[in-house]
Amino acid sequence: MNKAQGNAWIFWTGFCLLLIPGLVHAYLLMPFPGSQDLNAITVSYYLEKVLTPLRLTGSVMILYFIIRYFRDNSTKSKLMKLAAMILFLGSFYLTDVKYKAETMFEEPKAVVFANAINNHVPESMVILGVVNNGVAKAYPLVYLGYHHKVQDNVGGEPVLVTYCTMCRTGRVYSPVVNGRKQLFRLVGARHYNAIIEDSDTKTWWYQATGAAAVGPLKGKHLKELYYEQSTLVSWLTKYPGSLILQPDQHFTADYTDLKNYDRIQSIDRDSMIKNKDTIIQKSWVVGVIVNGQAKAYNWRPLVKAKVVNDNVGNMPLMVGLESDSLSFHAYKRVINGKELHLNVSNEGILIDRETGSTWNWNGLCVAGPVKGAKMDKIQAYQEYLRSWRHFHPKTLLQ
Repeated sequence: MNKAQGNAWIFWTGFCLLLIPGLVHAYLLMPFPGSQDLNAITVSYYLEKVLTPLRLTGSVMILYFIIRYFRDNSTKSKLMKLAAMILFLGSFYLTDVKYKAETMFEEPKAVVFANAINNHVPESMVILGVVNNGVAKAYPLVYLGYHHKVQDNVGGEPVLVTYCTMCRTGRVYSPVVNGRKQLFRLVGARHYNAIIEDSDTKTWWYQATGAAAVGPLKGKHLKELYYEQSTLVSWLTKYPGSLILQPDQHFTADYTDLKNYDRIQSIDRDSMIKNKDTIIQKSWVVGVIVNGQAKAYNWRPLVKAKVVNDNVGNMPLMVGLESDSLSFHAYKRVINGKELHLNVSNEGILIDRETGSTWNWNGLCVAGPVKGAKMDKIQAYQEYLRSWRHFHPKTLLQ
């Protein structure tokens, strides 16, 4: 055995340090089979922190072997080691360039808004709408679905508008952490939910809850800001002066890939499921959290009923869908201390049973004995059942 053969372990150990940590890191942070079901966010976090040092160590070991022993290798051994390095370079390109989350889902290169007159977004599109200090902005779901997050300002205050297509849910947060505005980086995904990292502390946060999962601020929560999900035309009915996020022409093909994402369920595309009312992991639900109690409403029965009067966390509430069957709302159905029961008439008008008053979809009574009264809004979310159950294991389901 020559020196090259006796010291080959140096090369192969270095090669393993180059290859294996990167593959494991990519596997845990991307939706590969089985990866998202593992409770491995802490492993993922610390693996990312040591990934570069491990690779540097591996590179030094390989370089040392090449300088000291490579020339003494047989032609076969040289070719094997050359093939190994080509394999590493290919895997590095896939894991760290082509399929890295923050490069796969870039933020808009230009965040451009237009008013309703100059808008180029179809009004049938579903949007996330935010209002602050008298300023309304609408963010189309199809654009958010590709970008995953848009860092913006509404009414003079910074906002982080997020959307995760793997769990089909949006959230709007204040990007201010410990008094400092943060820039957030898309890290990848755990439990089919996007993970974002703040610029100061490098803490990892779940998009679906705003909870710090691992890092210096573990256990903290981003401040959640109220938003609504509706069609753009419904939003403009309430806020005609709203600004609307326009498509970034750099990402036209990416937006096209999400065509009809905002209105067609996975179950509709699955020809194997004959009963489309069957509830599956990727069924849409509307979720609410009231006084610590989470509850989810199956989308299809809600489309048929239009309005559900319920009591969650000892609070009377209603969850309703507008006539477009896409815009949804939740309100506390109590006015002047009295509980109301609301239904939609055959003409599509929202009426309460107790007073016969008419309400609009902004929770305002527009006609009847309690005209001018307004129901309190409750934040509601559209989400896949799989995701909602994971983050709210004690949820009720209807």
